[in-house]
Amino acid sequence: MAIPVDHYAVMGNPIEHSKSPRIHAMFAESVGHRLSYNAQLVPVDDFEEAVKRFFDNGGYLGLSVTVPFKEQAWQLSTVRTGRAEKAGAVNTLWMDEQSTLNGDNTDGLGLVRDLTVNNSVSIKGAKVLVLGAGGAVRGVLEPILAQEPSELVIANRTVSKAETLAGLFPEQPVKASGFSELEGSFDIIINGTSASLHGDLPPVPATVIAASTCCYDMMYSASNTVFNRWALGQGAGAVIDGLGMLVEQAAEQFAIWRGVRPETIPVLEMLRNELSGG
Repeated sequence: MAIPVDHYAVMGNPIEHSKSPRIHAMFAESVGHRLSYNAQLVPVDDFEEAVKRFFDNGGYLGLSVTVPFKEQAWQLSTVRTGRAEKAGAVNTLWMDEQSTLNGDNTDGLGLVRDLTVNNSVSIKGAKVLVLGAGGAVRGVLEPILAQEPSELVIANRTVSKAETLAGLFPEQPVKASGFSELEGSFDIIINGTSASLHGDLPPVPATVIAASTCCYDMMYSASNTVFNRWALGQGAGAVIDGLGMLVEQAAEQFAIWRGVRPETIPVLEMLRNELSGG
């Protein structure tokens, strides 16, 4: 008799570039779990029905959600974690034993773990600058603030968008700024803009970088991203890209669904090696 297999998937549009099936397959193998995880291209107007069809199948237990459906996944979730509530977006869906659709956002956890555990960068007491005010930034603010930085500045071309995000955390040391109004240097700078994708840079003054500054680009590439190359040119002490964030947020998803958090470093090293053509 065939042993039933638990099914998972990632839904997005586009989706062919997704590394998630590979990552979760490596996780499952490492902990000895038998499961299936595939990528599903979903038409932009069919996400709600696609989610319903997925969970109506027996043994279909969890979904990763990527662009452009994270806000819609948030709306569909009957129960949301506190960090997902603040993020306004959900990248992880699962049905509980009461057949209630649960939503979480693991992006910020992945970023924080990559910084603090994989790269030994302490956020506690640090001056942190986050560039951008879109959904990617909103999704990571709560976990960053949970690490107790001394200050977090959200800088954006349209200052009102940064002010809206800062307003979500009235009890926290969060400020909004335009790019050109930034003053002084920061301990940690996180680029959450999509500028790197287009070979561009957010127009921030070089004075934000000191010799001890760690710069983190949420994008990743085979070589240093445009932003990280610029940061090194300004004398930044360290640069990190977002590949570790991708792997770590997936490990958080796996832990939610399977009850065990897999080792991430072997997966990260394998992906990095493949990315660099090694």
